[in-house]
Amino acid sequence: MKLKKHSAKLAILLLSCFLLAFSFKDIKLSSYAQKQQLHEIINMLQPRVDEGDTLSSFQLFLLAASYNGIRNYSKALATIDLLQKQIDKGDRTYVGSDLTVYPQILRGYIYLDQGETQKAIQEGSLAYKLLHEDGRERNSFYTSQLIDIYDVLGVAHALTGNKVDAQKIANSLQKLSITVMNGPPKYTALARIYMALKEYDNALTAIKNPDAKVTGFITAFYDQTFQEIPKLYILSKSLYETGNIKEAKEGYAQLLGHPQIEQIGGIYWIVLLDRARIALSEGQNTAAEDMLKKAIDVIEKQRSSINSEAGRIGFVGDKQMAYAELTELLLAHGRYEEAFAYVERAKARALVDLLASQKGINVHGGQTEQIKTTLVHLDKLEDNLAVVAQVKDKENQNKSRAVVLALKKDLKEKAPELAALVSVTTPATAEIQSKIKDDETLLEYYCAGKQWYVFILTNKSIVAQKLSIADLEKNIEALRKNITTRNLSEFNQYSQTLYRQIFTLAAPSIKTIKLIIVPHGSLHYLPFAALSDGKEYLIDRFSIRMLPSASVLSFLKGWAKQENRGALIFGNPKLDDPKYDLKFAQDEALAIGKIIPKSNVLLRSEASKTNLQNLGSKYSIIHLAVHGVFDLDKPLNSALLLAADKNNDGQLRAGDLYNLSLSADLVTLSACETAMGKVATGDDVVGFTRGFFYAGASSLISSLWQVDDEATRDLMVNFYINLSQMSKDEALRQAQLKAKKQYPHPYYWAAFLLTGSAM
Repeated sequence: MKLKKHSAKLAILLLSCFLLAFSFKDIKLSSYAQKQQLHEIINMLQPRVDEGDTLSSFQLFLLAASYNGIRNYSKALATIDLLQKQIDKGDRTYVGSDLTVYPQILRGYIYLDQGETQKAIQEGSLAYKLLHEDGRERNSFYTSQLIDIYDVLGVAHALTGNKVDAQKIANSLQKLSITVMNGPPKYTALARIYMALKEYDNALTAIKNPDAKVTGFITAFYDQTFQEIPKLYILSKSLYETGNIKEAKEGYAQLLGHPQIEQIGGIYWIVLLDRARIALSEGQNTAAEDMLKKAIDVIEKQRSSINSEAGRIGFVGDKQMAYAELTELLLAHGRYEEAFAYVERAKARALVDLLASQKGINVHGGQTEQIKTTLVHLDKLEDNLAVVAQVKDKENQNKSRAVVLALKKDLKEKAPELAALVSVTTPATAEIQSKIKDDETLLEYYCAGKQWYVFILTNKSIVAQKLSIADLEKNIEALRKNITTRNLSEFNQYSQTLYRQIFTLAAPSIKTIKLIIVPHGSLHYLPFAALSDGKEYLIDRFSIRMLPSASVLSFLKGWAKQENRGALIFGNPKLDDPKYDLKFAQDEALAIGKIIPKSNVLLRSEASKTNLQNLGSKYSIIHLAVHGVFDLDKPLNSALLLAADKNNDGQLRAGDLYNLSLSADLVTLSACETAMGKVATGDDVVGFTRGFFYAGASSLISSLWQVDDEATRDLMVNFYINLSQMSKDEALRQAQLKAKKQYPHPYYWAAFLLTGSAM
């Protein structure tokens, strides 16, 4: 107890000396900083920067930290660069404190907020190294700087799945000696790390530690309300996750009542989701529905900043759970059409998340300059809305939101496909149904938590069925394993099990000869054509095409087939590695070139990425008999391997497709595993499918596994022969049925999928 009092007195003495050494302006700035009056700091310092004044490193640090605090990251990073230059010139100390590590700490927090955990780790590691050089352990800010570094590194390691290093950092932080000033930051950092590790009991212990609370004389330097939002969130979330529902409910009520909570989207939507779950557990379905819809609106409005501060606090939520909870609630009350609309919004959300880092997407169609201007204006406004404004700016924020809505409406009218990529926009259910033909039934699968549903749509009706599914991923994995071993009896065992799980309940509602299937989650890995009822496969009864989401029906181009446009055919690109040679792919390309009039067949070195970029827009059919490689962690880096030249490395990455311009009626990827993009929680196969559609293809043929070279050649030749007489889905079906007669095991014929338009 005496030691505590002594420490408190020492802290007061140090603080007094610290304040006496300040200039009057710096005292004022420091007071603003302690009270989190960040806009006041910006209003004091930014005009001086604009006028070309030289600010001290300490002032630049406060300005950068303020921009970081209100989540204006572009301004924060620009100011950090100025701070780094000032430090490099030798202005690195202030009142006995060394500021050297602050550029790295601030960048680390920004990268953490933006979900770039590896960059956060790099900055945190560099900060730790610098902090322990040149005697900086003796500087008066050492402990607070070390806490910040541990905060960045611990949360970042936890979010990347490196639990060992995250735990080591938490242990080091736990042992760190503190003063009365460093207690709150230490235990808040610990709680963040434990939240990122999902160790909520430890997070609760940390945030409830008496030393975590700002008390005594220090409260004079804090804005209690705003300063406590992150801590109150951590406390409430940890209480909720550890089953202390009553206390969590009280904490969430305080958070939802705060005037600035709406501007902190990364916290706001999670609080709404958890609060809705509490309402559901209490039987308050209407209140829960309202909160879930509000959570989804928050997620969709803040597309550019939704990762903010949730990562820094130490908790990254699964945004798809908000959609799943609402969908399940609506389905429980038979509201199929409304539930279906939210399922489609969930899939659009997944695509927006995927493309968040994709820059320079080409604008297709007319009004290019106006659309680009709209996009620039939209990005600027949404960046401004992501900034935590002063309460008095509420009216201006509301005006900005109104302009954003108007711009999105304008963008949807001028470039609906682009609007679907940069914001969560989906057609109405009735519009989707109008695109389904009389002889088609659409089956859309959706997983809400652990519960699976199938929506069954025709152009006149919509119903949904709750599926009884156990061990789905395990059964799909076993089926795919038997594809590679080619054990037909074992394959059929799992094929029949999966048929019963996902198709039996829907079967009585299907009265058509054609199926449109929209998978979800692990179902993207499943060859639906090879599902069996014990007597026949689905391919024996139906022609099948796939869609990444039903909304795609409204964006598929119906390119008029022009006889003189022919086909661009690539075969067996030269990859300087004998193991990649595809002899039958070369034969395939030559054979198809003879079937399609006015074909341009490019082999070996001519089968290059450059030639595809330059020639792709001139042909109605593009056939690529090439290898594919897949990056499960960074799906936009998945690539088709084409020949390299002086202009390109030859890798046509999935991300490149959003800058490719085609006008193709059909793109065929006769390659290895081209439909095997990563399946994330939020769905949307994030391989090549959506990218080729945006590039201008109306349909795509791709494969689910490494296909047999010779069997593929025969199947593709038959497909193109059929194509002159029938629709694409039926042409593929007949080619697969013919292959099935020669090669009974589905390995040889079930890999290929038609996605997109059937005509």
